[in-house]
Amino acid sequence: MTETAEREKLIEVKNLKKYFKVGKKAILKAVDDVSFHIYRGETFGLVGESGCGKSTTGRTIIRLYEATDGEVLFEGKNVHAKMSRKELKEFNKKMQMIFQDPYASLNPRMTVKDIIAEGIDIHGLAKSKKERDEKVYELLETVGLNKEHANRFPHEFSGGQRQRIGIARALAVDPDFIIADEPISALDVSIQAQVVNLLQKLQKERGLTYLFIAHDLSMVKHISDRVGVMYLGNMVEVAESDELYDNPLHPYTEALLSAIPVPDPNYERSRERIILKGDVPSPVNPPSGCRFRTRCPLATDICAQVAPKLREAREGHWVACHLYDDEYKHAFNK
Repeated sequence: MTETAEREKLIEVKNLKKYFKVGKKAILKAVDDVSFHIYRGETFGLVGESGCGKSTTGRTIIRLYEATDGEVLFEGKNVHAKMSRKELKEFNKKMQMIFQDPYASLNPRMTVKDIIAEGIDIHGLAKSKKERDEKVYELLETVGLNKEHANRFPHEFSGGQRQRIGIARALAVDPDFIIADEPISALDVSIQAQVVNLLQKLQKERGLTYLFIAHDLSMVKHISDRVGVMYLGNMVEVAESDELYDNPLHPYTEALLSAIPVPDPNYERSRERIILKGDVPSPVNPPSGCRFRTRCPLATDICAQVAPKLREAREGHWVACHLYDDEYKHAFNK
């Protein structure tokens, strides 16, 4: 843990909020007071059910959405502060995104060469057409494709190949930080492992830092150094990957992990699956207090009155639950 304490924080998310107006008066609280940090060179996994705010968090970090409130610090600078054109260009070069849908995220009218070279052109990273082409060919080789693919169009490729093109596009400007927004969810299972292994290989070779957003918990454990669990716009638990999976503290995390199949038939038959009652409430009208309380088997009156804060229950293991809050945990002792 001392080694972690000395590491540089590349990204710091502080009390981030992203609200959307839906209808005349309704406000959808997609991300509501979320805080976490990502160390340089690590992979931070972000998990939770569909609609919990994972992708909105990623898109707000990279400025595809403007933050409603809070801060995102990248190398100590607030990315939502007013920037000059030059500063914004430099920020866009250092932070890139791999999108969920490899079918929708590539321009069907552009060749693969032009798709990958777009960032090279914008940032003036090639002095000549020959150098531009060579960079594209090198990037194609890096992601497991070859130079013959350069003059083809996206529709000529499979889903896995298109995602590799998306990865090559993100790498073209030599970024420090990549947000991978559910990069494997649209792919066949047989291709998913290939893409994840490629991302890990590139991280080692290039010293990349990742925010890996997904709902496949077993894949997140495989790739992530630390994991954050989101529920209905809130961060409910953050810990190192092995610690989170071996010792989940939040009732929601326990329920999520109980749904992962285990490759041991005897153990699988005997273990208890935690079935959550009810549906996820609407982020337009979330429950008072703890947002998970309406589905939590352990909820008491205090959970409806006071929203739990994310606190360090064990060294490096943070949880937002009154069970681990000295002020309120007596309410659970019957």
